[in-house]
Amino acid sequence: MKKFIKIFGTYLHSHLLAITAVAVLYIIMFLMLWAYNVPLEPLLYSYALSGLILALIVPFHFYRYCKRHKQRRCLLHNAGLQTEPLTIEGSLVEQDYREIINQMWQLNREAATNFEKARRESIDYYTTWVHQIKTPISVMKMVLQSNDTDENRELLSQLFRIEQYVEMVLCYFRLNGPNDFVLKLQPLDPIIKLAIRHYAPQFIRKKLSLHYTPTEALILTDQKWLLFIIEQLIDNAIKYTESGGITITVGSNNVLEIKDTGIGIAAEDLPRIFEKGFTGYNGRTDKKSTGLGLYLCHRAAKKLSHKLTVVSYPGKGSTFEFTLMLMPADPMGKTTAAVMMICSSPGLMFLSVRTTN
Repeated sequence: MKKFIKIFGTYLHSHLLAITAVAVLYIIMFLMLWAYNVPLEPLLYSYALSGLILALIVPFHFYRYCKRHKQRRCLLHNAGLQTEPLTIEGSLVEQDYREIINQMWQLNREAATNFEKARRESIDYYTTWVHQIKTPISVMKMVLQSNDTDENRELLSQLFRIEQYVEMVLCYFRLNGPNDFVLKLQPLDPIIKLAIRHYAPQFIRKKLSLHYTPTEALILTDQKWLLFIIEQLIDNAIKYTESGGITITVGSNNVLEIKDTGIGIAAEDLPRIFEKGFTGYNGRTDKKSTGLGLYLCHRAAKKLSHKLTVVSYPGKGSTFEFTLMLMPADPMGKTTAAVMMICSSPGLMFLSVRTTN
């Protein structure tokens, strides 16, 4: 009812000039007929007849007004889906407005096309650059590994860091590009071991212990992106752990847990650690944080319909947890049926990451 009153009030306001003109015309006619001593009965009859005509015209005109309003609201609601210019109909004023809107729509479409073209060219350029720069990095690693000295080990560590940053750039553009996720039923254990093997030199260099219990769990995920998330969390744990070690476990409650004994995260930084470019107190102190690692993990987890959370206590360390949709490594028939069920219900798969100390 309120909406109808609002529309009717807008209708009256937009036709205020016409209503005023009709009222003035009625008054002038009444004064003229009264001045010439015209009988009251024919005067009232003419007024009643004209009032009846208006009573028939106004509702019809108001109905068309409401219909045009509904069409415009529909166009506004579907503005992002509009693929063709608006048809030129209605009054001269409406035609002028539609021509202006069509011109703006055409300019906006051209700008969007040019932006998308430039974005794709940028992604292609940086993707090519990342792949090309990996070649000299690999050569440098081979040269340094040929002579095992303390200096070369330190250089290898820094080179490993450069390699991680390069990989991070590639993942950043992949996340902003077309869909790069392929969900398959994967054994979790090889993914974790691959991440551990990749960071083994860093564990050795910092003399950190690693505790991992193998698992036979099967999960529905994208292997490449899950490996990226696990590696980033291990990297983050190693970076801020000077003594002690890291523990990786898969609990019976479908939780993959990555726990460290590092410096932890300040309570005031926790709500913002997944923001782009946020480094927090630890990053400002260490001066090696880019503020992209956890941001990319959070985005990748979100793309996989996973949930990423963190709990941490300063001076005690952090624990990252993934709550995964696990499948028992049992008969193939049961596994296949489960995969089909999950694929048909995307909401069934989720991931949560929590950090504790």
